[in-house]
Amino acid sequence: MEELDALLHQPLRTQLVAYLAAAGELTFSDLKRQLEVSDGNLDAHLKKLLAADYVAVRKESGKGRPQSFFVLTPTGLAALQTYVQRLQKLLSLEKPADDGVAASLQAGLAH
Repeated sequence: MEELDALLHQPLRTQLVAYLAAAGELTFSDLKRQLEVSDGNLDAHLKKLLAADYVAVRKESGKGRPQSFFVLTPTGLAALQTYVQRLQKLLSLEKPADDGVAASLQAGLAH
């Protein structure tokens, strides 16, 4: 059986890449607000995704303080798609309980 991507199997990182896949390029502040996480928590997860080339950053300075814009890379998008496909495959392996077994369990619980 194919393994799930350990980097994406962390719930916040899954949310982060899924959000970037849907929304496109976003600032650190936008991500923090949408994901409802602390600066340190978001920074730690972004560093892991940046190191894996799942996310890219563009820094822009103008008026006021510099802004960091994050975007999902083609590598990150492919990893997310593979992750979702493998999850779906795992879910399809779950088989419904045999009706006879389910009926026996229900009968046993009724007594």
